[in-house]
Amino acid sequence: MRINKFISGNSKYSRRKADELIKQGKVFLNNKKIQTPGIQINPEKDTIKINNQTIKKTSKKEYLALNKPQNYITTRNDELNRKTVMSLLPKISNLKPIGRLDKDTEGLLLFSNDGEFINYLTHPKFQCEKEYLVKIKGQISNKEKQKLENGIIIDNKKTNKAKIKITKTDNSATELKIIITEGRKRQIRKMFASIGHPVKYLQRIRIGKIKLKSLAEGKYRKLTSQEIKNAYKST
Repeated sequence: MRINKFISGNSKYSRRKADELIKQGKVFLNNKKIQTPGIQINPEKDTIKINNQTIKKTSKKEYLALNKPQNYITTRNDELNRKTVMSLLPKISNLKPIGRLDKDTEGLLLFSNDGEFINYLTHPKFQCEKEYLVKIKGQISNKEKQKLENGIIIDNKKTNKAKIKITKTDNSATELKIIITEGRKRQIRKMFASIGHPVKYLQRIRIGKIKLKSLAEGKYRKLTSQEIKNAYKST
């Protein structure tokens, strides 16, 4: 097993953060400093330490779905003492949010202490679909819809192609569903703002094949074994 994968699956650190710590010389394998993120280890025999703390193998993997309310921050700790999504969940060792939802967005948010599961749902190469319910200001034209679907420049980078289905429209607002395969910060809000239709409401209803369904706001549930299996078929 690669050491960065072991660290992300058995500690609070993501795989990306594990790579950073290794390059910074803060990770020790059998009491020897290493700086190669891809080095192979034997989890049953080798000892891994970070900042003099031994990383122990997590015995039980957990997989949760939360219906995130508005006004909660997607982080494990907040220096400003704001409400975080972790306060809505049971205390589970090394539990991490899989991706993020901004403070004003509600809906499906997944959590796990399984680094491989987290990596599969978040790494760009796997193109995991995320589906949202959106209400925007004004009436969107077919030309604007096609522009967003084909990709639009936000933050100096073009977005991946998207799928949009309009469900309701009038002169003041449009309700629609949008499917994207990225997780850039405030991406959907920036996409619609760029064409002059700011978002009034945003809710995520699906990640890959995992759906929000009827989960009550602020409540969580455990994923079923079938949902966990299907998550590796992200579209």
